[in-house]
Amino acid sequence: MVKYVLPCGIMKPGMNAILGPTGSGKTSLLDVIAGWKDPKGLKGGQIFMDGKLVDANFHKCSAYVVQEDILTGTLSVRENLQFSANLRLPQDRNNVEKNLRVDAVIQELGLQDCADTKIGTEFLRGVSGGEKKRCSIGMELITSPSLIFLDEPTTGLDSNTANAIMRLLYQLSKKGRTVIFSIHQPRYSIFKLIDHLTLINKGEIIFAGPAEDATDYFSSIGYECEHFNNPLDFFLDVISGEVVQSQPGENLGNKKDCRFSSNCSLEKNSLSNYYRQSSYYEQLQEDLNSLQTFPNYCSDATSPKPTYVTSFVHQLYIVSCRNVKQLVRNPQTSIGQLIMGIILSLLVGLIYYQIPDTLPEALQNRLGAFFFMVLTQIFGNLSAVDLFIYDRKLFMHESARSYYRTSAYFLAKVFADLLPNRIVPTLLFSSISYFMMGLKHDAESFFLYVLSLSLTNLAAVSLAFLVSASVNSFAVANLLIALPYVFMMVFGGFLVNLNSMLDWLSWIKWISIYRYGMNALTINELKGLVFFLNTTRVPGEYYMEEQKIDYSTWGFWENELALLSLMLVFLFFAYIQLLRINRWK
Repeated sequence: MVKYVLPCGIMKPGMNAILGPTGSGKTSLLDVIAGWKDPKGLKGGQIFMDGKLVDANFHKCSAYVVQEDILTGTLSVRENLQFSANLRLPQDRNNVEKNLRVDAVIQELGLQDCADTKIGTEFLRGVSGGEKKRCSIGMELITSPSLIFLDEPTTGLDSNTANAIMRLLYQLSKKGRTVIFSIHQPRYSIFKLIDHLTLINKGEIIFAGPAEDATDYFSSIGYECEHFNNPLDFFLDVISGEVVQSQPGENLGNKKDCRFSSNCSLEKNSLSNYYRQSSYYEQLQEDLNSLQTFPNYCSDATSPKPTYVTSFVHQLYIVSCRNVKQLVRNPQTSIGQLIMGIILSLLVGLIYYQIPDTLPEALQNRLGAFFFMVLTQIFGNLSAVDLFIYDRKLFMHESARSYYRTSAYFLAKVFADLLPNRIVPTLLFSSISYFMMGLKHDAESFFLYVLSLSLTNLAAVSLAFLVSASVNSFAVANLLIALPYVFMMVFGGFLVNLNSMLDWLSWIKWISIYRYGMNALTINELKGLVFFLNTTRVPGEYYMEEQKIDYSTWGFWENELALLSLMLVFLFFAYIQLLRINRWK
């Protein structure tokens, strides 16, 4: 099904408002002319700027402020603006110039009093709704755009705050910027700020012209606005069919420049037909015809995507710095992982405290401890499924505006999560549990034990990252990650003898993190260890031969290499999934 957004129209310098009832197509129109709709879904039409056909570089001279304020809540207003400046201003500009630009935007938007106040999260009180909206506008003003699009900038704001935001936009328009915005239920004081008004309903233009002429126009076609009524509310009532029409054209002679031809039958005289018979439509056609005669200096609408103004390394550094600030200011996850690591290490250390060398306790307790440790290292990473879900809107918003490459964002997020939330807790867990259980008393075995648990943890968390990058719901992510974890546990070799498995199921063991983790820990501990059964000496290799575990040097490193390979494969596909996220509206 094809949806017609708008037949034609012109937005002129100043305050350009798009008004219409809910579902009339305001946001769709704004998305299309701002260039934020997927080009694959557009079947026809052209957009010109100053008579030139726009291309992919149109975004360099324009800005789009979406309805929802998408900001980093743990950063202050100034830090959010600095983040935008560091990534969207050319890299050859020094920090002094960027800071001056940030200060200028803060001054222009009147954000001096809250410049160092954090935006706020569900756990942190922050700035007000109006200040948040100003900051969202400021994120786009950093690049000094000449054209600003805003999708319902007053949504969710009280009347006074909404009026203040619109006065701010009015001031921006008087400084040479073209402001185009959709709006819903504005007050009368906002109406007086509008230069050009476009009324639409279901993809049809009801009126497009100077805002001050709109009341006279509707009066000329039989819709009289009471003096005490808000004109914008009146226009919406007319569009919705809640205002009774008098004889169309009866007052036409008294109205300024509102010519209307009443030759059409009443059935055909819909609001859009009235507009197409008006002088405003005639003027629009004349303007469009004159625009099409201008030379076209742009190649076409399929020009290459705009390049980034900063390097990959610079983007990685800036995004990593932001991630570190987020971790420091919102440390609940990191603290929780550390506490969990300490508690579980003490628990396993107390349960398997100083394991003896006498059978059957020696073997049973060691294998039970290894299974328990691998289990905790894998299921302890369930918290990682929120890594790419929690900030998904922020990532889509920023990457669509060429803040950074997806690769820079991916690596920054992964590294920021792995070190404090995965590696440090694993090192702590390994150090406490190893000596409490009384395992081999040599440095090499200890370090290989730490390496095995760390790789097990990293392989498991990489799978969680893959799931996180693939879905946008916490509930779905938890279900999807639990399923492979359980399957890997069953085919890990501890609960079921893998040699007795059905052939068509046995392949799962080759992708089981449990199997490789258990084998590595078992080889590291049992190789060279001697157990005692009464007076009989039983080498640890005997058990591994029974289980067909290759305990050679290569056999051990084969398991480590398998864990490393699984980690890299999962991370690669997680990155691919991030690339596949649709950034278009």
